[in-house]
Amino acid sequence: MTLLYFLDLLGTAAFAASGAWAGIRRDMDLFGVMVLGLVTATGGGTLRDLLLGDTPPFILQNETYLYLSIAVSLAVFFFHRRIGFLQHPLLYFDAVGLGTFVVIGTSKALAFNIGFLGSVLLGVMTATAGGMLRDILSSRVPLILRKEIYASACLAGAALLYVLHQTPLPHNLSLLAGALAVVALRLMAIRFNWSLPRAGT
Repeated sequence: MTLLYFLDLLGTAAFAASGAWAGIRRDMDLFGVMVLGLVTATGGGTLRDLLLGDTPPFILQNETYLYLSIAVSLAVFFFHRRIGFLQHPLLYFDAVGLGTFVVIGTSKALAFNIGFLGSVLLGVMTATAGGMLRDILSSRVPLILRKEIYASACLAGAALLYVLHQTPLPHNLSLLAGALAVVALRLMAIRFNWSLPRAGT
């Protein structure tokens, strides 16, 4: 198992847990919790693959992602009272997943010879579309549309990866640098309560 694949599974688990938690907070039944877990964990990558014409999507080529998302969602549903202490650490796992998904999405776009803006957007989409669907289904304003440094961290990491891809730097180092940029920005935003400016009223 490569490091990137391990981090990809870790991010999938964290995203599935965040979706399941959202379903529980909205008092959804078991099916609703599982749907939110699955959508959050796999929605972005599935949408990316469909836009690239890479079918069947990755979740059908490697069902490990589906099984992991279902297992995590079930665990959160049945044991949420006992594992409530994980809600805060999930923010940090989520940041790792965010960085991993950004570089996976961006590098896949690069493999399809997509240009700068398209590659960056597909990287951001891979990392954020699942969470956006989660928030919409649970009747919340999507996180990426709120003031938090979230999608903007993804933009920075995806852009960095694209630029590094044009240099002689080994691809694995470029992936690592892009992912670390996203994780660092996201964690610092959480730690220091950073946010983007809003329009005055």
